[in-house]
Amino acid sequence: MNKLVPTLVLVFAAQTSFADDGPCLIGVWKLVSFHTEFQDGKSPQATLGEHPSGYLILTKEGRMMSVIEGENRRTPSTDVDRATLLNSMVAYSGTYRVDGKQWFLSVDVAWNPAWDGTVQVRAFELVGDQLTVRTPWQHAVNFPGASLSRGTVVFARVK
Repeated sequence: MNKLVPTLVLVFAAQTSFADDGPCLIGVWKLVSFHTEFQDGKSPQATLGEHPSGYLILTKEGRMMSVIEGENRRTPSTDVDRATLLNSMVAYSGTYRVDGKQWFLSVDVAWNPAWDGTVQVRAFELVGDQLTVRTPWQHAVNFPGASLSRGTVVFARVK
């Protein structure tokens, strides 16, 4: 019985260290792709074009910042142009905590004021220097009137 206790301690310690990717997420991540899939089976779409750009920053102090912009954005010259630009980006920031393979972000500032004060939940998978992030199924602001959808965003670690 005495030999079993140290073995169990090692097993549980190893499981905890493998399960908690929080520290591995810390850093700067460059956007690779951003696609939206639809629950009704509609074909997935490139959310902000085939070549959007952006970054995700996660700090050791628990701050997350993300800015993603669509491809081919142009300097606005009219109010209509400015409104179009708002629909071709996603930007938000807040404090986060990691629990297993999800992070919970308490949003304190966002391009969409409806997100201010909300908690955004993201599932993630980390493989080497590639981070895949998925939103829960929801009504996406980028596709009004569409069925429930979820975004899949892929980032590469900036070295």
